[in-house]
Amino acid sequence: MAEQGVGARLLRKEDDRLMRGRGEFVADIRLAGMQDVAFVRSPLAHARIRGISIPPQYKGCVFTAADLDGVKPIRAVSALPGFKISEQPVLATDKVRQVGELVAMCVGRTRAEAEDIAASVELDLEELPAVHDMLRARERSSALVHEHWGDNVFLEAFVDVNIEKAFDAPIKVTREIRTARQSMAPLEGRGVVASWSSRLEQLTVYTAAQMPHINRTGLSGCLGLDHGNIRVISPDVGGGFGYKGILLPEEVCLSWLTMRCGHPVRWIEDRREHLSAGANCREHHYLITGYADRDGRLRGIDCEATVDSGAYSSYPFSACLEAAQVASILPGPYDFDAYRCKTWSVATNKCPILPYRGVARTGVCFAIELVLDAIAREAGIEPHEVRFRNLVRPEQMPFDNITKKHFDSGDYPEALRRALAHFDLPALRARQAKGEPDGRLLGFGLSIYCEQAAHGTSVYAGWGIPMVPGHEQATARVTPDGGLELRVGVHSHGQSLETTLAQVAFEILGIDTSKVKVILGDTAVTPYSTGTWGSRCMVMAGGAVASACREIEARARQIGASLLQVKFEDVRFVDGKVISATSDVSMHDIARAWYLRPQDLPSDVHRGGLEATVGYKPERDSGTFSYAAHAVTVAVDPELGDVEILDYMIVEDGGKLVNPMVVDGQIYGGLAQGIGTALYEEMPFDTNGQPLATTFADYLLPGPTEVPEPRLDHMETLAPYTEFGVKGIGEGGAIAPPAAIANAVNDALKGLGAELLYSPITPRRVLESIAAARARRTSAAIPVGAQP
Repeated sequence: MAEQGVGARLLRKEDDRLMRGRGEFVADIRLAGMQDVAFVRSPLAHARIRGISIPPQYKGCVFTAADLDGVKPIRAVSALPGFKISEQPVLATDKVRQVGELVAMCVGRTRAEAEDIAASVELDLEELPAVHDMLRARERSSALVHEHWGDNVFLEAFVDVNIEKAFDAPIKVTREIRTARQSMAPLEGRGVVASWSSRLEQLTVYTAAQMPHINRTGLSGCLGLDHGNIRVISPDVGGGFGYKGILLPEEVCLSWLTMRCGHPVRWIEDRREHLSAGANCREHHYLITGYADRDGRLRGIDCEATVDSGAYSSYPFSACLEAAQVASILPGPYDFDAYRCKTWSVATNKCPILPYRGVARTGVCFAIELVLDAIAREAGIEPHEVRFRNLVRPEQMPFDNITKKHFDSGDYPEALRRALAHFDLPALRARQAKGEPDGRLLGFGLSIYCEQAAHGTSVYAGWGIPMVPGHEQATARVTPDGGLELRVGVHSHGQSLETTLAQVAFEILGIDTSKVKVILGDTAVTPYSTGTWGSRCMVMAGGAVASACREIEARARQIGASLLQVKFEDVRFVDGKVISATSDVSMHDIARAWYLRPQDLPSDVHRGGLEATVGYKPERDSGTFSYAAHAVTVAVDPELGDVEILDYMIVEDGGKLVNPMVVDGQIYGGLAQGIGTALYEEMPFDTNGQPLATTFADYLLPGPTEVPEPRLDHMETLAPYTEFGVKGIGEGGAIAPPAAIANAVNDALKGLGAELLYSPITPRRVLESIAAARARRTSAAIPVGAQP
């Protein structure tokens, strides 16, 4: 029995249909009379709309903002002081603010016909100067994305904790660090099918979304419909990563269109739309200084951080989330006494930025971990020694750090020790000193992160965004044949929730996981939820399922005691049976009695029967803290700039692992994305705001040959406030790789005096860094006044 419960490496239930091609995604949905939609999108990043010319024969097939009477713009606001609100029209009105912004909607019998209609529409645009760089956008001379603001700053945030105490430190290292803008690139893009029922007066929207209940709330606000008039269904979803966590203008447009035309309509995003017009992520800039003693002990961190938030604030997270988090999470797992951080969330003429797997943590991990290695080089000690001297220790747990983050549990030094134990570092140093026969340079790198997950009410209320999670609810319903239905408001797009939530139910009720049906993604039948984001599902939905199943267990015991003709206190519930001293009764018999033979039960049986909806919050809802130590060796070719990953070790702590095999998969997938961030993925823009990587020939993703199989080591420090001691871990694999790989590259190049501070670390950037180091050495060797 234990092979199905919490902790079991149970094969994924959903794989039987997904691996056989039997899943149902938005693009698979066919409705009678359905027509396809294509959009006219802006070819310019910043321009005034002087006119839209529609051929006469297509007048009834093309719709612009003037047609969408009563449709409100998308507004993602924040209660944080000083936040500036951007209104995103679902179809552009007076001007466009990014390449790919929707200008007109075209409907045809097929997608090809709709695209032909879109191609016939002519736009008369007056091009305006594009705001293409977030640092220049803060300058007074910059063009304005939203003129009425007077500047291009969504929000400034500032934290200062005794920074002056660090200024006299003997070691001071300052670095300018930058991370490139990325695309999320899920296997399945966004897609929408919308239909209107005049009989029910209900809009049904099928959409590839992580947060169907939040999408319904957003649609309600834009369309002026009651929640009860909107049903959002998210079927199988092929990857999310944050990109599928926002309300799309396309969703609003198609919802309006189906109500206008009376027939279903569909839009399926193609890859060029996704890369050129969809939301991006992770464009950060840091000017960061680390202060330390000669032994590597941190005195303080001082940082100015800028985040490129794009043209609009996306619903529901808002443009402030990324930058505001930078200020609060930059200290990471380190214990020091002085800290200052100022952040700017900046508007530019690019598509909006979104939380991507790891959210702001990947950027801050990159920044602080590179600084720690720089401190180690300045102090002349190994980078791991600097970390050992600064990591929060297990005896300090629970620990409130310098920004009041409440670390619930963990042993960070032990994770680092385990990671180091898998490498013979003295032998590697000797090999570095000897040199490689092929001329490549070896490097060893580390990074450690902590991931606050399952953020609760207090955390999100403090951030002031419109989506504040409360009690997560789950409905458990025993079926007449003794099976179990679980209805939850979170959604699965690769997290294996159909399996792991069934394992939680098995742990409580002993019902075979093959008889547990997990129902997701339909607002008509699942409890309201803020959905799947922030590594919250197993903590919150898992806790809610456990709570609902415990309520079912208590009711089943009452019915079972009645059937056994003994007192309630004289029975136990074990392995799906109610057991007395002399006999037992199965869940199948209990369900049969409740549903089919109520005459066999007493009048005082619980009126709720074998169906219960129960809410759950952790004992303390400030979030769980999972973490990991990553260690990697690389070989860098100084002639070609190529970086090869030779070995990769991950030691992670996710608390109690409901299914370690699923966790392995999450870590592997996150590592692949982290390697993409470190070495390959970049969405560049030119000075006119044009995206320059709009196909997979230009936007590089790592494949099987670029992603080595890592070695994994699981620690299980139980979270003190959650069900079973679980911690959120879904984003962890993607957070640390860029920092670990960059530190390894810098370790390889330290003999040349080169240092990489910009991700991704492309061959061009490696060679430029080496050339710049050689130029500095040459310049230093030439006496002042002498000719080179």
